[in-house]
Amino acid sequence: MSRKISNRRHFIKTAAAVTTAPLVLGLNTPAVHAQGSGTIKIGLIGAGGRGLGAANQALSTGKDVRLVAVGDYFKDRAARGAEALKKQFPEQVDVPNDRIYDGFQNDKGVIASGADVILIACAAKFHPLYAKHAVEAGKHVFVEKPNAIDAAGIHTLEEAVAIAREKKLSFLAGLHSRYCPPYQALVEQVQNGAIGEVRMIQSTFLRSPYGVRGNVPAGASELDFQVWSQYMFSWLSGDDFTQSLVHNVDRMTWLLGGKTPTHAFGMGGRASMTDKKFGNVFDHHAAAFIYPGDTCRLYAFCRTETGCHHSYDDLIIGSKGTAYWNAGKIVGETNWHYDGKKLDGHAEEQIALFDAVRKGERIDSGDYVVKSTMMAILGQIASYTGKMISWQELYESKFLFKPAPEECVAGIDPPVVPDPKTGSYPVPIPGQHKWW
Repeated sequence: MSRKISNRRHFIKTAAAVTTAPLVLGLNTPAVHAQGSGTIKIGLIGAGGRGLGAANQALSTGKDVRLVAVGDYFKDRAARGAEALKKQFPEQVDVPNDRIYDGFQNDKGVIASGADVILIACAAKFHPLYAKHAVEAGKHVFVEKPNAIDAAGIHTLEEAVAIAREKKLSFLAGLHSRYCPPYQALVEQVQNGAIGEVRMIQSTFLRSPYGVRGNVPAGASELDFQVWSQYMFSWLSGDDFTQSLVHNVDRMTWLLGGKTPTHAFGMGGRASMTDKKFGNVFDHHAAAFIYPGDTCRLYAFCRTETGCHHSYDDLIIGSKGTAYWNAGKIVGETNWHYDGKKLDGHAEEQIALFDAVRKGERIDSGDYVVKSTMMAILGQIASYTGKMISWQELYESKFLFKPAPEECVAGIDPPVVPDPKTGSYPVPIPGQHKWW
């Protein structure tokens, strides 16, 4: 059995059939952008690679999209990003110097710039707060993953989602797998019983060190260095479980119809990537997620070490067969293989967002983004502590990677500093560290 899916917006048709797929909701209200001018203005917060990628994909959705403001902690990076996008889209980028913003509060300038849609792809610590600020101001938002890195951020994220719904604004998460037709088709097959009851899942995100940046700005302070190297510091990024495996656990939450685990235990640490440039994050993690009734377990692994096996995939074992995520196939009582179009989920989610804005519709990622982000945080903290952690315990905790986003101002002392003897940063020690 095989199926072709050629419609690039197939996700809209299957949203009702495939549980927890992205929702596109009609509002019966005028399109919310530029007071009916036909132009959709966007503001970008975070001018790193993913931010510029999101802006590129947004601008590519139509000539009616205009970039009007860019913000970043580093003004030079924001200016370079605006210039690079101007070269690619000369008629769609209008970002004068007075609409380039820097510092920890750069979001305020971007949000106040007159943009209709705010793209957020800065250090993940600030994603929930900046998203909340944007929807409070009546803006549609796209928020790159991870959408939070701690329990405190999850609660801010929930507030932002609630405000977006109240104001009938789009809230799109950067969990782009849900916009890939091969994945949509596989999820539909599994949810329709092609492999029977799901019993065990193996999820992997194994690769070389991620997000290591050179060319630190001249004269950079310790704070500047850490923000520049954000992926290497848990107080800014949440570590690689929330940065990377959030994709896998989101895909499996989707596949399981929104079901979430009750507990997780894990392990992890620093084995080889000990140089100062690797900050204070782990270079390997593993976590086992236990679902209600212990009828299914998900084993998730991530690693960022050189010279090791690479894998970014999911293997789903059921009572009647096995599903291979990236291969897009099922083997067992039902044999199936996807042979339709393979489209870029990053681009497709931006197409969906801007189509919705044009039509006066609303995209709502709120339910699944909270669940999937919370699950990634659960795996991260289970790895850091070495303890069995319950979902409810962590959700209700005051757990926060200090300082709070609102407390981040120019010149603050970073919460971690390198050891004066080794030059390396201290990392969590499972079994010893308490996080709330």
